[in-house]
Amino acid sequence: MTIFVVFLALFTSRRRTMKRFRRAIAWYGRVVTVLPFPFIRVYYEDHSKNDPPEPYIFVCNHRSTADPFLISLLPQEVIQVVNIWPFRIPVLGLYARLAGYLDINSMPPEVFFEKVLTLLREKVSVVFFPEGTRSVGRKMGNFHGSAFRLAKQAQVSIVPLCMSGSDIVFPRGSTFLRPGTIRVRRLSVILWNDYKDLNVFSLKNRVRDVISNELSLMENEI
Repeated sequence: MTIFVVFLALFTSRRRTMKRFRRAIAWYGRVVTVLPFPFIRVYYEDHSKNDPPEPYIFVCNHRSTADPFLISLLPQEVIQVVNIWPFRIPVLGLYARLAGYLDINSMPPEVFFEKVLTLLREKVSVVFFPEGTRSVGRKMGNFHGSAFRLAKQAQVSIVPLCMSGSDIVFPRGSTFLRPGTIRVRRLSVILWNDYKDLNVFSLKNRVRDVISNELSLMENEI
């Protein structure tokens, strides 16, 4: 895939090359999620309805180190906002940096905000795990406000994304995968007009409640 992207870079613009590069990373992620089949089954459920055009800010719950790989199921061009540790992974960390993934803790807030706003202007969607770290058990942690301050500043739609089962397949503290089913459910967007009158605190709690309620439904369906 690297050779393919480098070859394309000789003939296309940087913007088009980056788009192909990010899609190549998504292809890699999809291969990783499919390889353990049938012991591990991964399902992507799109419950969106008449969504406006991209870009979006995706807001996800976070239970497992496997969660960033599940973002590859999204059809959009995306980058992820992460903590520093994914960049320390050999090879994959380098590719994440080259693809424009952002470490929220390594730069001043104003620089971080400007980088994200530039990506949104380029129609690149941005994925946040606003808990900041994996939740302990099935109860979500509190949400940090960065994703929601950005959404209000950029006036873009927010898409809640629910991940269920990843904590069972790849439990905290384990180095081994376990058989199980992972479900990723994309919900309908929360439009700018729906949240423009909310402050950041109210908005983040509203989105957290939407994800929490949907996760309860998903786990009752099993």
